[in-house]
Amino acid sequence: MKEEFLNILKKVKREGIEDIINFLEKSDFFKAPASTRFHGCYEGGLTEHSIKVYEILKHKVEHNIEPINISEESIIIIGLLHDICKTNFYKVDYRNAKNALGVWEKVPYYTIDDTIPYGHGEKSVMMITEYMKLTPEEKYSIRWHMGYTEPKELYNAIGSTYKKYPIALLTHEADLEATYFYDI
Repeated sequence: MKEEFLNILKKVKREGIEDIINFLEKSDFFKAPASTRFHGCYEGGLTEHSIKVYEILKHKVEHNIEPINISEESIIIIGLLHDICKTNFYKVDYRNAKNALGVWEKVPYYTIDDTIPYGHGEKSVMMITEYMKLTPEEKYSIRWHMGYTEPKELYNAIGSTYKKYPIALLTHEADLEATYFYDI
């Protein structure tokens, strides 16, 4: 999955993309889970989830009833990097659990070790912009990809964003579909 991810990301020719790739390769991104208990809760789950979001988003843009004017580079950046905030975010810990024979043993599980507590979508935007500039569509799509799972006090901002930047709504939908339809 790492090679597939990098082959897609290397299609982006924007200044700073090599720095992001270097950061990702030195980090745990390609081994990280996508979550601690839900989708992609296994080594490499984050990479697999990110590729699936990109694929779904690309399909949605290409087949949307209303044309979405966005570049292939933007679709790649949004899809592959929307969850970059999960880089160096999880760690393996151990807990006691009974095995199939009913004997207690230590088993590994993922837990959160958030050393940069800056939120989710906003943290991804912050991390990417440390290396390269993002377009407004990219920023808003990545920032609001969690949609209405955000606190209700933010619903007006989310709705305004989705009206102004339809790609942001498609990003949220792609993330949901990757999470729930593909159970990754």
